[in-house]
Amino acid sequence: MQQNERHSGEEVMSFWSKTASVVAVMWLFGVVFSLFMTALLFLLRVYFVLNSGSNPPKTRSHVAVLVVAGSGGHTTEILRLMDSLSAAYTPRHYVIADTDKMSEEKIVSFERCKPESHSDVQFTINRIPRSREVAQSWSSSVVSTLNALRYSIPLVFRLQPDVVLCNGPGTCVPLCMTGLLLRILGIKKVGIVYVESICRVQTLSLTGRILYLVSDYFFVQWSSLRDKYPKAIFLGRIV
Repeated sequence: MQQNERHSGEEVMSFWSKTASVVAVMWLFGVVFSLFMTALLFLLRVYFVLNSGSNPPKTRSHVAVLVVAGSGGHTTEILRLMDSLSAAYTPRHYVIADTDKMSEEKIVSFERCKPESHSDVQFTINRIPRSREVAQSWSSSVVSTLNALRYSIPLVFRLQPDVVLCNGPGTCVPLCMTGLLLRILGIKKVGIVYVESICRVQTLSLTGRILYLVSDYFFVQWSSLRDKYPKAIFLGRIV
């Protein structure tokens, strides 16, 4: 009798053990399948966004533009480009690296010297950590870029610009990626306009090679680059 009861108890325990194992396997499969489908849908969304084409911007009274200013020549070139924009491009949210001491003075001087027709133009200056210093190693650049991305996400989500305009500093990579994220999430379609520096004659900068893949309008200032990169737009010297 006792042997039968013990044998019956072992069968019950074996049954529940097998049932628990099956439930655990099914739960694990469900989690993996859910993660796989989420990743697949996200990748499909990214593919759709990147291949949806560049539609001309809708006519509007004001266009909020986020302007990425680098140090030295980058800031000079981007301000020359801004000088050609109408007063409709407002507010203008300039973003500079937190270690950049000269660009802020140039931006303030530039905006305060605008003609009377631009008297209603508003601008702000924002700072984020620099993505990459000159001669910085690639390995440490990844860490510093991720740190800049940590500050870029809340900034771009708060400002929600219509356009991101940049011309080469590494700081524009996390900002443009965040603008792309806004579009992927369906929050707002942020146009990305990249103008390669006049100094780049035969090859794109590292920033240019990255943003060539995600920008809506990619301008180069030498025909040799236009021949190498079919997506590039060549209008001669812009700045």
